[in-house]
Amino acid sequence: MKLYVREPGTDSLLQLTKPEFNHRFALLAIAPVEFRSAIRRRQRAGDIEKAVAVEIIDRFTQHIETKFIQQAMSEAVLDTASRLIDRYPLRAYDAVQLAGCLVLKAMSGKEDPIFVCSDRPLLEVAGSERLPLLDPTTPRETE
Repeated sequence: MKLYVREPGTDSLLQLTKPEFNHRFALLAIAPVEFRSAIRRRQRAGDIEKAVAVEIIDRFTQHIETKFIQQAMSEAVLDTASRLIDRYPLRAYDAVQLAGCLVLKAMSGKEDPIFVCSDRPLLEVAGSERLPLLDPTTPRETE
């Protein structure tokens, strides 16, 4: 969301997306649904005009196809999310997103994915699961 709607953390994420850093961004297959929900919620609240909402959703959809790595929903992700919910007080979608990162970590082998999030309780759980973390709303040293 922070890449498409200006809010705390936007500048930090925009910096990370610069081509010279060569970062790759993985999104779980459910991300487009969550993204659309967040944009439409802001539209209904009057924070974003309908035409702007459509433009943002279209841009995100284009980026899904060209700039992001799409991670499929799998039984491993859902099983991991269920186990996370048994251990931590997580909302369902938060557990699924975190599970996606944990499964990606298990599959990646050589490099750990960084869990990017601004939700403090979710970051604490991700840290407990030994994931590298990035809260884009927290100032940090430049690359």
